[in-house]
Amino acid sequence: MTAVSERVTAGASVVTPRRVRQPGAKAAPYLFVLPALALFAVFKLYPIAWSFWLSLFRTDGTLQTFAGTANYERLLKDPLFWTALRNTGVVLVVQVPLMLVIAIGLAVAFKSALLRFRAFIRLGFFLPMVTGLVAYGILFAVLLNPQSGLVNWFLGIFGIPAVPWLTDTLWARIALGLALTWHYTGYNAVIFLSRLQALPKEHYDAAAVDGANAWERFRHVTLPGLRPVILLTLVMSTIGTLQLFDEPYVLTNGGPDNSTLTLGLYLYNNGFKFFDFGYASAIAYALAVIIGILGIVQFRFLGDKS
Repeated sequence: MTAVSERVTAGASVVTPRRVRQPGAKAAPYLFVLPALALFAVFKLYPIAWSFWLSLFRTDGTLQTFAGTANYERLLKDPLFWTALRNTGVVLVVQVPLMLVIAIGLAVAFKSALLRFRAFIRLGFFLPMVTGLVAYGILFAVLLNPQSGLVNWFLGIFGIPAVPWLTDTLWARIALGLALTWHYTGYNAVIFLSRLQALPKEHYDAAAVDGANAWERFRHVTLPGLRPVILLTLVMSTIGTLQLFDEPYVLTNGGPDNSTLTLGLYLYNNGFKFFDFGYASAIAYALAVIIGILGIVQFRFLGDKS
């Protein structure tokens, strides 16, 4: 509904429309987003707040007593926590960079005009990502079984002794790294490929005119162009690695000798095996702080400095 006001300018009558705001118009946008906000508050904010409150309690059977910061102090003295943190750090420092380097190489190969059946090959490398975490963990547990696994059988054809994939501390870490690399490399390669396809061809043409060879074009054109996506995949891989649970749980259950015990698995054990929910919540918050610090460092060194 509009009201009409008249004003006279130099003898001419000008009709100026004037809007009348309907009652409740200001509140309408908030009413539309209210369901989403309610769901976010119930299923996100409330569990986060309750988890922090729970971390301030000590659990003794069914009895919970207020303990203040005792659970966080316990973290600093818990050797298993530091073992899990070290194991997770090894995966982060060794497997993640290796996976991203392979993914960049695959993305460059996927973009090459010399590659035939590119769509089929891209699909083949991406398919592991759609495999369920538990399913592919069981698959690798069967393949890498030291006694009857297909991998050791294949190695035996060439006279190579059986490898204790899941029963030796070093080989168990390698098996975990192989499983993670198989599952996530193709996914990251597709992300890199999407960025490569968006890079202007003129940059490569200009570099070729200046006499740059293939390696120099890759170093000075491709890698700088991939920088935002490298940051994205690095942050996502860091978060995923620090939360790593399914693969070590299915493959080795944290063994042998806690060599594949990760922070995610240690959190699960305390919460759902020992029912020490206060200490498990403290581990979760320590993990959140570590993720936040690493994210800030990564953005600081790889983010846009312009």
